[in-house]
Amino acid sequence: MNSPVSRRGFLKGSALLSGGLMVAFVVPGANRFARAAEHQNKTFAPNAFLRIAADNSVTVLLGHSEMGQGIWTGLTMLIAEELDADWSKIRVEHSPASAADYGLPAFGGMQITGGSTSTWMEFDRYRLAGATARQMLVEAAAKRFEVAPSAIRTESGVVIAGDKRATYGELADAAGQLPVPDPKTITFKETKDWKVIGKPTKRLDTPEKITGRARFGMDVQFEGLMTAMVARAPVFGATVKSFEGAAALAIPGVHKVVQVPSGVAVVAEHFWAAKLGRDALKVDWDLGPLADMSSEKLLESFRKLAATPGTSATQAGDAKANFGKAAKKIEVEYSVPYLAHAPMEPLNCTVKISAGKCEIWTGTQFQTLDQMVASKITGLKPEQVAIHTEFLGGGFGRRANPTSDFVAEAVQVAKAAGLPVKTVWAREDDIRGGYYRSMYLHKAQVGLGADDLPMSWQHVLVGQSIMAGTMLEAAMVKNGIDATSVEGVADSPYIKDLPHHQVDLHSPQTGINVLWLRSVGHTHTGFVMESLIDELATAAGKDPVEYRRTLLKAHPRHLGVLNLAVEKANWGAPLPDGHALGVAVHESFGSYVAQVAEVSQDNLAIRVHRVVCAVDCGIAVNPQSIAAQMESCITFGLGMALHSKLTVRDGGVVQSNYHDYQVLRLNEMPVVEVHIVPSSEKPGGIGEPGVPPTAPAVANAVFALTGQRLRELPLQLSGV
Repeated sequence: MNSPVSRRGFLKGSALLSGGLMVAFVVPGANRFARAAEHQNKTFAPNAFLRIAADNSVTVLLGHSEMGQGIWTGLTMLIAEELDADWSKIRVEHSPASAADYGLPAFGGMQITGGSTSTWMEFDRYRLAGATARQMLVEAAAKRFEVAPSAIRTESGVVIAGDKRATYGELADAAGQLPVPDPKTITFKETKDWKVIGKPTKRLDTPEKITGRARFGMDVQFEGLMTAMVARAPVFGATVKSFEGAAALAIPGVHKVVQVPSGVAVVAEHFWAAKLGRDALKVDWDLGPLADMSSEKLLESFRKLAATPGTSATQAGDAKANFGKAAKKIEVEYSVPYLAHAPMEPLNCTVKISAGKCEIWTGTQFQTLDQMVASKITGLKPEQVAIHTEFLGGGFGRRANPTSDFVAEAVQVAKAAGLPVKTVWAREDDIRGGYYRSMYLHKAQVGLGADDLPMSWQHVLVGQSIMAGTMLEAAMVKNGIDATSVEGVADSPYIKDLPHHQVDLHSPQTGINVLWLRSVGHTHTGFVMESLIDELATAAGKDPVEYRRTLLKAHPRHLGVLNLAVEKANWGAPLPDGHALGVAVHESFGSYVAQVAEVSQDNLAIRVHRVVCAVDCGIAVNPQSIAAQMESCITFGLGMALHSKLTVRDGGVVQSNYHDYQVLRLNEMPVVEVHIVPSSEKPGGIGEPGVPPTAPAVANAVFALTGQRLRELPLQLSGV
């Protein structure tokens, strides 16, 4: 009667009592591709992406991580389409770590989930996996039925030839004995014959999550597993001089106190003991040279850099000389703060090291890098490191970084402790000791000609490089320019079409760890560029929509989403008193998004009532998931626009949790309408492109309402 009941146990019991939908779910395990053993059980595994069992179940193995973006369903739809599978028989698992099977060419063959690449990179490969399996099943059926393969059709997991029928499960063993056909001989369905792709489809992971059966990294538990918390540096760059662990070891349940490269770890029987033990630690830190660093000092240093020539990202004509000839001149400065990823599930990683093997359970976006990092720490071969990918309770880029910091730390802790350990970060640990989106400062000088259109554009960006010093530097940093720092400016249609433009970059090193955050460089460039275009429209005395239409006349996909968004928002129609609209349009990750925000003012607070969003992401694999991701992006973007900010003081981060590092609250959520532009273009990204237009759409609406041009995030109205 006194046994503790976990949240997950309660949800599972409640679902059973209420007769809720229960969908079979298999926790990822090792050695999935032991094909000989599978064939003994009449399981057909033609490639690393799916297997078909005698019970007619089709298991799709995802090389990507599901962190709420919907690929558990979207990628599975690609296989199901070409396989002609019975959707009710579909099962999904995260794959093991394997660069050979799941590596992505665009990421140097690494297995990674990020950059809104999952669908567009896998659109052909996952369809090929399904089509290959279908062809082999047809060949097996042709032999059984003694007919030509051309006389056979497939439908919902069944192979049919006249009055003869066989299920995929019945054919699994025979199909498994056939040679895998050359990919060049495989043909895809014609678009007109699609039955799955393009149809709104409910997510396959939803039943697992609402019943509590889905396992996240934090849920991992087994006999003998310890929990650790690490006391990390209170100041950027600080190191441990010495520590005293006696008080920590006196806490009931604490077993060990060990030093690791990132700090001092307290290893205990459960979280609370580990936390109390860490609180009791006495650590003497060498604070190093960054102990007096502050946001104010950093911003001032960025401002000084912006006044000097930087490294050229793009240049044409003579922007400086033509600025001097301009009829109207705009000279402005924009800035954005450091940002944390702040996912709902704090970072955690479970590690078990034994003879000749290291097992890791975590929600990760970067499997093969984690594998390589763990192998170096343990001295094992990469293939001796098994990565069990669990569901991710949010990632936004934090669970994929070039050092695999939270995985590496967990491996170091387990190695030092000599025990299986789950290393858990409190939210305060991640807010204050994680990786961040860099602070950025933009300085722009734009000259308008007699026609009120831009004739020259000078733009300087100052912010840290996320690629410098990493294994991605060679690919992503060219001639001193980190492409992720200037994306959305250097390649902006507003700039690249001008005969006179200059975009420069400064990439200072500050000692603060920086990382990609959802929509990467577009997090700041989208805000600046779309706010600037509104400023130009104001200077020209033009309607912001009409001004954009003129500037984007040679860019039909930009225009397509812009026109759809303003049409659905009834741009120009009367609004309630005290309300105003703002617009923004931006391309990122191969997708085009326009948003119209409706705002009002409550004293000095900005209230967003409605956001109308139009998106062109190419072929829309799952419209339902696309709409959900746009809603998610807008929610994320509104948090950045209205609240989120990290402040550096005395060498460390001031904020600690959601009470002072604020994200959007439920009571602030506006009505969101999403409209998808029909397209036959190659799929673009969807998990990130909805973020960049949100802040500028709100800022532009605030200007329309109040006359205040807010050039700093988060947006803050002045009482003057």
